[in-house]
Amino acid sequence: MTEYTPPPEAVLRSLDVEEHLSDPTLKQAFVTPMFDIIAPRYDQFTRWFSFGMDGGWKREALDAARESARRIRPVREALDLATGTGDLAVALARLWPGMKVDALDASPRMIDEAQRRLAQRDPDVLAAVTPMVGDMMALPQADASVDVITASYAVRNVPDARGAVREMARVLRSGGVLVTLDFYRPDFAPWRALFLGYLQVAGDLVGYLWHRDPVVYGYIARSIAHFMSDRAFSALLHDEGFDVVSVRRYLFGGVARHVARRR
Repeated sequence: MTEYTPPPEAVLRSLDVEEHLSDPTLKQAFVTPMFDIIAPRYDQFTRWFSFGMDGGWKREALDAARESARRIRPVREALDLATGTGDLAVALARLWPGMKVDALDASPRMIDEAQRRLAQRDPDVLAAVTPMVGDMMALPQADASVDVITASYAVRNVPDARGAVREMARVLRSGGVLVTLDFYRPDFAPWRALFLGYLQVAGDLVGYLWHRDPVVYGYIARSIAHFMSDRAFSALLHDEGFDVVSVRRYLFGGVARHVARRR
């Protein structure tokens, strides 16, 4: 007899978001079913929620990765963390033809969506990108095996940011490049309140309209409130073996891109 597995919608409704965000041992149990739910409309929501700015942020992140990796000859392997539907992984494969790209995400439905979209790409990209379900806290890649890591909206969603950065440092070769893009807690309190307030209202509204569950997208504001500032993340990178090359802030510190090199 097949064991019943409840759908992610039912799982998410049974969980308390604040309890799971406050406890690192519980966080992933909330995050994975949430991303399973939003996978089919993830790209649509990201564009809408950022007023179309997300595409520009990611293009700049790719430009930063290419520029920072100029001294690496050749770039053989890349890793795209929290790959979602695989847009950055595909862009990396096109940036360095012949390179191998692992596209990792904790959500099985996200990886299903990435594989579906990848099947529509040209054969060279299809051969280069390998979507995989995986845990950023325990990466399957070998020590010092990766030249470039990209991680968009990734570190904020793991149970332990320091542990995830430590794993990235482990798999990167010396001199390897890390490029992250994420939401952060703005330092300026009045702007932080306004920024998180907008994200909370807009996220709850879309979550209810699309899924009849406000927390599906309202989670974003709550997760940022539990996260750190971009300056604190720079310090964390330095502590875990990276030299921060540059930081680009958007929305007055609500979003930031970090470029770092493995010492």
